[in-house]
Amino acid sequence: MSFPFNVYLLALLGAALTSAVSLPLWRALCVRVGLVDEPGQRKIHDKPIALAGGLAVLTGLCLPVLFGALLISWRWNEGNPPLLGAPAASAMAYGLGRRALQLGAIILGAVGMVGLGLIDDKYELRPATKFTGQLLIAALVAVVGVRVTLFVPSLVFSYFITIVWILAVTNAVNFMDNMNGLCAGLGVIGAWCFGLCAATAGQYLVALMALLVCGALLGFLPYNFPKAVAFLGDSGSHLVGYLLAILAVLPHFYTPRHPSRLAVLTPLLVLAVPLLDLVWVVLLRWRGGRPFYVGDTNHLSHQLVRRGLGPKAAVLILWLIMAATGALAFI
Repeated sequence: MSFPFNVYLLALLGAALTSAVSLPLWRALCVRVGLVDEPGQRKIHDKPIALAGGLAVLTGLCLPVLFGALLISWRWNEGNPPLLGAPAASAMAYGLGRRALQLGAIILGAVGMVGLGLIDDKYELRPATKFTGQLLIAALVAVVGVRVTLFVPSLVFSYFITIVWILAVTNAVNFMDNMNGLCAGLGVIGAWCFGLCAATAGQYLVALMALLVCGALLGFLPYNFPKAVAFLGDSGSHLVGYLLAILAVLPHFYTPRHPSRLAVLTPLLVLAVPLLDLVWVVLLRWRGGRPFYVGDTNHLSHQLVRRGLGPKAAVLILWLIMAATGALAFI
């Protein structure tokens, strides 16, 4: 069955609208409870900015998922023709039935990442505590079957590489949340690329998840770029990194249409920018004798600014590079 384009469009627009509408509400709450980023060293804003982005993006992801699941269940139980068309609704109901446990664990992990980030935003957790929380969430996802195999017939290897991958991408994206719009924009591009990969391969449930993530970030982006009235915060950057890591695991890149084993390298190309940035800053900090988790201004974005670009131009260039490597992945 060729999955209807209008369902994909509905997922994208629905998530974007939900995220955009919820952001002012979350922003007001964050200001009220003091969940804001204060001005300081290595920061360009001169007044407190609400750390509401993670909550808005999570809302843009979860509410459409819940609404869609309830709508499909209700329409079928009532015996009425589904609003999205019987074939599409039947396929979605079948997919949700088979993947309910995995989807539930992914959503629970997303909530966990946002919760962990919110605590860190408010109280600045110790690195070991934050890493332990990330590890537990990654392990939860691996336990329910969302795992990397890389053609190695070993369950232990599958668990290990999956957890390492989720931790690496989560922290790579978290590191890149250092300029207005950078992290959210990279998330939009990455989610779009994974969604397109899944849609062209007929993996409609994965494609819908990717487009929901893409839409939720698109709804937040106007509040964050070029001028920010809200930040993602650690809650949002953790969430974006986690979701991109999951979206890189869910699709089957090695398929009958693409039988080359090199196809499994697709996520590395799509996520080349944050992964290269992670390697770059970790090596610099290691050579300088500093802990790898202590922030600095040596990221790729900062390097571009030091070479004469403005922050907006630096962000746009990194978006363009991410889009180019993502396009290369299709080749």
